[in-house]
Amino acid sequence: MISAHFEVSAQGGPRPPEPDDPGFRPTPEPLVNAPWPVVALTLGIVAAYAVQSRFPIGVVADLLAFSPSLMLQGHLERLFTSQFIHGNWAHALMNAAFILAFGAPVARFFGPRLGGALDFFLFYLTCGALACLGFAALHWGQEAALLGASGAASGLMGAAARLIGGQGRVGPVFSRAVTGMGLGWLIVNVIMAFAGGLLLPGAEGASVGWEAHLAGFAVGVLLIGPFGRLAGRR
Repeated sequence: MISAHFEVSAQGGPRPPEPDDPGFRPTPEPLVNAPWPVVALTLGIVAAYAVQSRFPIGVVADLLAFSPSLMLQGHLERLFTSQFIHGNWAHALMNAAFILAFGAPVARFFGPRLGGALDFFLFYLTCGALACLGFAALHWGQEAALLGASGAASGLMGAAARLIGGQGRVGPVFSRAVTGMGLGWLIVNVIMAFAGGLLLPGAEGASVGWEAHLAGFAVGVLLIGPFGRLAGRR
């Protein structure tokens, strides 16, 4: 049993313990200090792959992955379904961590209420869908498959960069945070474009959708302003 030590203040009430008091105990910080929509999305990515891993990746990709050729055949739902399937556990966990890191400032910007959470989820899905379209623009009509949340997560990264540049508000498009993070992300993706999946654990030489990554980042930078105005944020 732990007892707390209180003294009486000059006003006659109990005085909370101070750091130099014997009974002082600091307030524990939460293990994950992120808004609940980000935590829910992160857990959703992990749970979705836990279910997906019970089926052959080829079957899942045929049913849910995005490809430019299928888009031209009218399968626009793949713009969204592809965001919730992954190639392996490493792929899913890396994207979940990316979302947890860069989604937090974006979710705080929209606010914790239900309306703000819906705006956050809509922004995430829009970034992911437009990232797929960016991929399709460079692979028009091809059957190349794209799967994973990387494009949407890159959109959160771009939005977070603008919010960092504006100190919690939507900052300039070419703020130091945006240009610095954008240049770093460009360099990383140029390396991945040449190295393929050799640098990623468990990729087994599969190609990386760097086109979707860069498109997603640009979309996040550009759309956080309009989305913020529509949500009543500045």
